[in-house]
Amino acid sequence: MAVTAGYDVGGAHLKVALAEGRRVTEVVQIACPLWEGLERLDAALRQAAPLVKAAAHHAATMTGELCELFPDRKAGVLALVDRLELLLGPATRFWMGPRGLGSAQEARIDPAAVASTNFLASAEIVGRKVGDALLVDMGSTTTDIIPVISGRPCPRGLTDGDRLTTGELVYSGLTRTDVTAIAHKAPLHGHTYRLAAGNFATMADVRRILGVLPADLDQHATADHRGKSLEESLERFARCFGRDRLEASLDDWRTAAEDIAGRQMAEIGAGIAEVLGATPLPAGAPVIAAGVGAPLIAPLAADLARPCRDFGELVEAADSCRVWATRCAPAVAVALLANAEQAR
Repeated sequence: MAVTAGYDVGGAHLKVALAEGRRVTEVVQIACPLWEGLERLDAALRQAAPLVKAAAHHAATMTGELCELFPDRKAGVLALVDRLELLLGPATRFWMGPRGLGSAQEARIDPAAVASTNFLASAEIVGRKVGDALLVDMGSTTTDIIPVISGRPCPRGLTDGDRLTTGELVYSGLTRTDVTAIAHKAPLHGHTYRLAAGNFATMADVRRILGVLPADLDQHATADHRGKSLEESLERFARCFGRDRLEASLDDWRTAAEDIAGRQMAEIGAGIAEVLGATPLPAGAPVIAAGVGAPLIAPLAADLARPCRDFGELVEAADSCRVWATRCAPAVAVALLANAEQAR
């Protein structure tokens, strides 16, 4: 049975999945700070090479065209298509949103269909597994909210710009988001403080302070390029308040962190409410949770009295990679969709 490698090329990570027929067998996420240059993608693909050496086919989707390396999205898509075709081979398939999979040449002709439509690949798989659902993919940087009705993805927007206006894209994620992009004020010592917007700390620091961040999820340097211990996270977080870590107790800092984390999830919940308010999704349709923040989606689903399932459970992922299949849904999706295309 043919093995296909699926790739999701983001601005911060390369996600790679292997699918054999309908079964997902391997998934990995590799740090890839694409804003530093295309050689970062080359290095990430070299790291993935032992995993994908058995793959007969390759399929890719991307959001990395948005990163600071490129002057605009079209230039980013063209550069990434050229690089992936060179490194993975001329038969590489590219996800083109509503158009499905296409060749490298087709991707070059219509780069707008390629740019940041990875969410539609995940939603397409959800639609093939569940007739009606709401896919919520909380990644390290952003959260996608996509309704699926009668087996088909039904977003009101297709571009990032449009989706930011519909609630279907919330630019807030589990780890990389600046704390002051979430909140301008927070409690400390029983008072409300205005926060210093200096990119001092990220939501990874907030979640380390709360003790809820798995060690393998934050693969990038911290805001001050120091370590990732609790104390170092507290020191960065304290700067958001114009203070030093020892000016408040651990309990005080955790109270502030809980407030900010709650504000982030409330913002995502508001996006979900906006999407559901504009979509005739049946009341019993489940929420499908994906991304590195998937465990945080279940409480939001419970608030809506909707069942919640992880993406990795929905697809046929091996036990050894089911968690990462949830975390890397678009890479899994393009691998499965390419295999289905080969089977036709």
